[in-house]
Amino acid sequence: MVATAAKTLNFVAGDYVVYPKHGVGKVVEVQSSEIAGTALELYVLRFEKERMTLRVPTNKAEGVGMRKLSSQATLLEAMTTLKGKAKIKRTMWSRRAQEYEAKINSGDLVSIAEVVRDLHRAEDQPEQSYSERQIYEAAIGRLARELAAMENIDEPAAVVKIELVLKAA
Repeated sequence: MVATAAKTLNFVAGDYVVYPKHGVGKVVEVQSSEIAGTALELYVLRFEKERMTLRVPTNKAEGVGMRKLSSQATLLEAMTTLKGKAKIKRTMWSRRAQEYEAKINSGDLVSIAEVVRDLHRAEDQPEQSYSERQIYEAAIGRLARELAAMENIDEPAAVVKIELVLKAA
């Protein structure tokens, strides 16, 4: 059996990264700390929207799914997904809600776009339930924050861009 060195992600202060459970954050610094007698190198991430700071050991970043912002190709695929027809399974809402949450927390831009597409309601459609609205807001917020970071615009402008794509579909 051949031991392979784990590919480590290299981020520097100022980089925008995606942490699956929290969305887009900014690397504030890479710091060295000693925890329980062990020297650790940590990425210090700042999530402005949640007013939260997260420290992730550099050697665990890949394991938790931390990644760079999506590529233009992935962004294009996500936008194309938004234009598609909603695919709503005929299962109980609680089961679908769990699946939607899992897609949002996966950190995958296309999966998040699927949730936005499936839960989007046009003006002429019936009102969403409270829990549907909550999940929709979480998904569109996550998608908008990554779009905003990629295109160097603010989050509200990114939401408008996403909603224009949804309306055109």
